[in-house]
Amino acid sequence: MSNELVEFERAVQTQLARVMVGADSVVRALVVALIARGHVLIQGPPGLGKTLLAKCFAKVMGGDFERIQGTADLMPSDIIGVHVYDEARAQFEFRRGPLFAAVLLVDEINRAGPKTQSALLEAMEERQVSTEREVWPLPDDFLVIATQNPHEYEGTYPLPESQLDRFMLRLDLTYPQAAVEQQILLRYGADLGGATQVPADLVVIDRDVVAAVRTQAEQIHVAVSLIGYVLELVRASREHPRIELGLSTRGALAMVRAARVLAGLRGADFATADDIKQAARWAMPHRLRLSPQASIEGDTDTALVESILSSTPVPR
Repeated sequence: MSNELVEFERAVQTQLARVMVGADSVVRALVVALIARGHVLIQGPPGLGKTLLAKCFAKVMGGDFERIQGTADLMPSDIIGVHVYDEARAQFEFRRGPLFAAVLLVDEINRAGPKTQSALLEAMEERQVSTEREVWPLPDDFLVIATQNPHEYEGTYPLPESQLDRFMLRLDLTYPQAAVEQQILLRYGADLGGATQVPADLVVIDRDVVAAVRTQAEQIHVAVSLIGYVLELVRASREHPRIELGLSTRGALAMVRAARVLAGLRGADFATADDIKQAARWAMPHRLRLSPQASIEGDTDTALVESILSSTPVPR
């Protein structure tokens, strides 16, 4: 098979590596989400460059970028937009909000109230916005990158299951290794401006290339036995004694779609069980709701996913 997918990821990694250090796996996940038309939830401590990563990714994709800071007083109209009366034309005019960007970063999404969080539901699933009996389409490559800090509880509103299920992948960021952090300090420590800027000369990927790699990803073969493997993982999550809410059908589709893209990024024309496993580590944890006993005893969603993966037989 043609290596268009491999070349596409290499081009994106090369450009983002000019700014980001040690972010190869995160960039790969963003590439997977873009090709598979999914959204990404990034979970981790503040100060790890999530905003810079989203800005650079939007720049390389050639789309406009908007950032929303989640706060308790953030209203749906702050995201969607408002109708303003135009006296010259004697009619109301809709002024679009940041939701209409190609790449939208919702920083600290769990600090926004439930009403504001729900304003994203239609946009993330149907790629459109309904307001005042009008429907407004969103950009074809609309991508939501949301961040949250799982260690903060004061003034936060946990995302409901319906919201979490609309994120194709969840990435768990941790502090960088010492060698990587040393490179960051050596590269940016002399910048007394305090803010790392997005290079103006980042190479923009042609939109036709994105369409081509999506077409190639759709042609990657997923065997019936692998579909059965996904269904076994789904069943195991739903029947697990320490899980109250297992994987949804949307989550199973996310695993299959992500596995197709991961196979293509390896240069293969068929997916393997390893592709399914990697996709599961990104697509499953945030969709599981643990039982109260599991939470009290310190179980985590990622640990339970690893347990399910290790106990579910892999098809030959």
